[in-house]
Amino acid sequence: MSVRAALRGGTARHHERVDALFGGFDLRDPGEYGRFLIAQAEAFLPIEAAIDAHDIAHLVADWPSRRRGDRLRQDLRELGLPLAMPMAEMTFTDDASALGALYVIEGSRLGGALLKRNLPADLPQNFLGTKGRPGSWPKLLEILDEYLYGTVRIGLALQAARAAFACFEAAGRRHLGAEPA
Repeated sequence: MSVRAALRGGTARHHERVDALFGGFDLRDPGEYGRFLIAQAEAFLPIEAAIDAHDIAHLVADWPSRRRGDRLRQDLRELGLPLAMPMAEMTFTDDASALGALYVIEGSRLGGALLKRNLPADLPQNFLGTKGRPGSWPKLLEILDEYLYGTVRIGLALQAARAAFACFEAAGRRHLGAEPA
């Protein structure tokens, strides 16, 4: 089984819950779009900061070009919204965990491209409209396959990926007003 299959299968329930939850925001409505971005920021920004602090660039050389936190902050500023409070502080003590969280936020870039289709042209689209470099997703999958070998490393990556999804889920629930399932 590939690492991608292990991560996808091991986080499928978490991913489905987050997709369903964030799908509850009407992105055509400026107020709901703002709440959506605040919820995204509460989860995304601390995860990205933790990956950055771990110095993942020694494994993912193009990490600086993958960062999207500034684009998210820019969208919030353009909407006149305050910067969100992080859902939780995150730290990674090993490369496998940082890569597991990176898998989640890089995957969210793909979902963001789909969500962007629903946005009116007059709303800021810096965060959801950020395209990766051509081939950046397959390159990340190659890095995951190269580095995440063995049950221990895959387990650490899975644990971090699930924690990242849980952070997004908690932020989404808070701003959508949904009760935990």
